[in-house]
Amino acid sequence: APAAFTDAAVYQQSFDPREYLKEFYSLSDGQGQPNTFLMQNLRSLFKMFSLEGLRGDTLIDVGCGPTIYQLLSACERFREVIASDYADQNRRELEKWLKNEAGAFDWRPVVKYVCELEGDREKWAEKEEKLRKKVRQVLKCDVTKANPVDPVSLPPADCVLSTLCLEAACKDPATFRSALRNVGALVKPGGHLVMVTVLRETYYAFNKRVFSCLRLERNEVEEAVEGAGFDVKFSEVQPYLPGDVRTDCEAVLSLVARRRASLT
Repeated sequence: APAAFTDAAVYQQSFDPREYLKEFYSLSDGQGQPNTFLMQNLRSLFKMFSLEGLRGDTLIDVGCGPTIYQLLSACERFREVIASDYADQNRRELEKWLKNEAGAFDWRPVVKYVCELEGDREKWAEKEEKLRKKVRQVLKCDVTKANPVDPVSLPPADCVLSTLCLEAACKDPATFRSALRNVGALVKPGGHLVMVTVLRETYYAFNKRVFSCLRLERNEVEEAVEGAGFDVKFSEVQPYLPGDVRTDCEAVLSLVARRRASLT
């Protein structure tokens, strides 16, 4: 585990999106072993975005990193997507794919896998085009701010999605609870929060760098979500297979919550 909390400045300075994508987002590794973590998360996202009521006009992705996998099922249910991340290089990497630029990461195997889950592997090119059209903005965000996308002010969204972000961005449970309130405020009453969060992880590493992670239990996440003004509607834990030297993650929590109409 890292000696100290990896703060935002370290991400801005030394998080390499290309290396991160190469390490964690191929469907199979160099030895041809399947990427169970990614496939599991894709299946969870497919399941959550198939739930009744998970649709609407706008979805905000908070802490998207340089990735699009988390939007592949979501983009079928929402008219437009606003992506956001703290690190400039992550947003640039994402823009590269959105603009179909040379040298962008090849997400095709991942897109095909999701299309297969949805029943038609051959629709992958159509899905890529759909997602590229639907992502209207890529903004800077900081979950420790009362308005994470400050200085931009967004109308409350039908859905906020956050995958593998808050646990890395928050140094302690109090910051985590506060960040959830900040992120939750982007959701309109009756709207949804969709999360994928690693449990009991203290670090993840790639490219000879180690990044800290806030060690969370399922009940802590659920209580923080409730405390941010939401009712948990769906919550499922999948174990993380031991033996991965890149992280001490023990499980992954997928969660859907609905924002309460009145502030209680």
